[in-house]
Amino acid sequence: MKEIVVASNNKGKIKDIANILKDYKIIPMEEINIKVDVEEDQKTFEGNAIKKAETIAKLLNGKMCLADDSGIEIDYLDGFPGVFTKRWHEGTDRQRNLSIIEKLKNVPKEKRTITFTTAIAISNGENTICELGTIKGFVAENVRGENGFGFDEIFELENGKTLAELSDKEKNQISARKMALDKLKDKLINM
Repeated sequence: MKEIVVASNNKGKIKDIANILKDYKIIPMEEINIKVDVEEDQKTFEGNAIKKAETIAKLLNGKMCLADDSGIEIDYLDGFPGVFTKRWHEGTDRQRNLSIIEKLKNVPKEKRTITFTTAIAISNGENTICELGTIKGFVAENVRGENGFGFDEIFELENGKTLAELSDKEKNQISARKMALDKLKDKLINM
């Protein structure tokens, strides 16, 4: 079974990746004692994902490294927070989510549109591939759901449920991460 080192310590993200890439052994980077913090200073999700994957892959002696950069873009706020999704607000995911809800207080649902984007890059130190996945929805008026991480509890789908109200199986059928990983699967065979 081919191994892929994931450039993340986010347990939720690693679990999602392992559930989707079942034909690969998914190894969190901390499990093999890689402690590199790559600065996410690129202007796009793709740029950040590629930079992380390539930087860490060079330390892995030919093993593949998967890195992602994900974020939300809220139309009413001109695409905010975008590539700064994780860095615009100190504190927990819940605190960030509550701040976003506050920014959209009294904004009607039809103007609360949001896009969740995930860029996933895989590099073996010599070759790198990157794909994007996106889903659209609405910013919920309050946090809902217990199953998820990041912005899942405020990302409301057309059916009225947040991503955090879905089971892992339901989420992994529609998530931006799933879409990006599905696009990469076929290309992975050649790496």
